[in-house]
Amino acid sequence: MTYEVYAGGINAVTAEVDIAYEDRDRYRLSLSAATRGFLKKLAPWQGVFFTEGWRKTDGSDRPELHKSVSFWRDEEEIKEYHYAPDGSFKAYTVVEEGENRTPAAIDEALTKGTTDALTAALEVMEKVAAGQPCEGSAEVFDGRRRYRMVFSHEAEEKLESSRYNLFEGIAARCAVEVEPLAGAWHKKPRGWMSIQEQSRENGSLPTVWMAKMTEDAPAVPVKIRVKTDYGTLFMHLVRYENGSVKKVLE
Repeated sequence: MTYEVYAGGINAVTAEVDIAYEDRDRYRLSLSAATRGFLKKLAPWQGVFFTEGWRKTDGSDRPELHKSVSFWRDEEEIKEYHYAPDGSFKAYTVVEEGENRTPAAIDEALTKGTTDALTAALEVMEKVAAGQPCEGSAEVFDGRRRYRMVFSHEAEEKLESSRYNLFEGIAARCAVEVEPLAGAWHKKPRGWMSIQEQSRENGSLPTVWMAKMTEDAPAVPVKIRVKTDYGTLFMHLVRYENGSVKKVLE
């Protein structure tokens, strides 16, 4: 899947998402994104986020490995999170500019019972595909902090295709919220937390619309909206491919 992100009417970011079920008990999910155009000159960033893991008999997904590789200008950061089949957290490593920056010890209170953000989102997407509400929560460790990722179903909504988005049909609209739990959080919201609070103050939490594009696949995000103090950010689906099915925004 390919997405285009618009901020204040400017096409600022391109993103790719791939979901694969390699067999009945394995899954693989990746997200890559990069700034583009004028924004790329001002803020040259790109990142790849990858998860692979087990599909359990109870219907849950459990990560084995989550990996992120991000570049800011010429600076590279690589993080890896390792998990056991029973869901327990095994290890975390971080490499910055080729140097090992892995902390000597990590408080178990930050990692016990956590998953990764991609798996948390995938489980909600699978629920929507099964006809259930867009609801769920999971706790995530990001290397320094622990937070709860909460999806709350708001409504079923009919979306029309446009020159920005290829999807047309009924989608589940849900709010997404990050709740800080432990670790090195700033007293004043920064980064995503600042954006989330701006969106809340402007009338709604960050919002995602999910829908099934084909029968044999999970629901996927077809649209995302985040309201900020500088304008509304939209992420639109512009390409979808699954086996012989291929849809591209004209």
